[in-house]
Amino acid sequence: MNPKALFQLSYGLYVVSTKHDKKMNGCIINTVTQVSDNPKQIVVAVKKDNLTCDLIQKSGILSVSVLSETAPFSLFQHFGFQSGRNTDKFVNFPFSMTKQELPYLTEHTTAYLDCKVINSFDLESHMLFLALVSDCDVLSGEKAMTYSFYHEFVKPQPTASSAKGWRCVVCGYIYEGEELPPDFVCPWCKHGVEDFEKIT
Repeated sequence: MNPKALFQLSYGLYVVSTKHDKKMNGCIINTVTQVSDNPKQIVVAVKKDNLTCDLIQKSGILSVSVLSETAPFSLFQHFGFQSGRNTDKFVNFPFSMTKQELPYLTEHTTAYLDCKVINSFDLESHMLFLALVSDCDVLSGEKAMTYSFYHEFVKPQPTASSAKGWRCVVCGYIYEGEELPPDFVCPWCKHGVEDFEKIT
């Protein structure tokens, strides 16, 4: 099986956010899909080991910031490669609040959705949330960023002279060494060895 076939599916890139008690958090995800129009419902997949997933399960509410093609790599580093358990995810990133008092990004964002979770499904590595859209708006006329655009134009590409070892095809992290340990997990995006390629 070649898991790179899954990269051919059309994905966007989003920041999903929530709040429980006074703790706000958000993380990068690539799976948000509208599944019905009346009522307006979406599904959102979030990795179970993310703090955001825990907080959504406790609060039952979430917001989605639809990222635009202007989003810099630093945004992905902050929301995707750091844990909200020891980082304030919304420091230095302009945001506003939805009607449910959830944060959404106001820069590098084409639209936002304000949602209430009505069901959830355990998918082993991820939780899939079925959510009712209670409010939404368009924030800019910028193009929404796709996963392929991110890989081609946003994620830094190492030069052949400096790159040695193994590269994570998801986030670009480089493991230096001849052999990649079979249980290695990317420290940035938490993907396993199946998402690493030998740098030649």
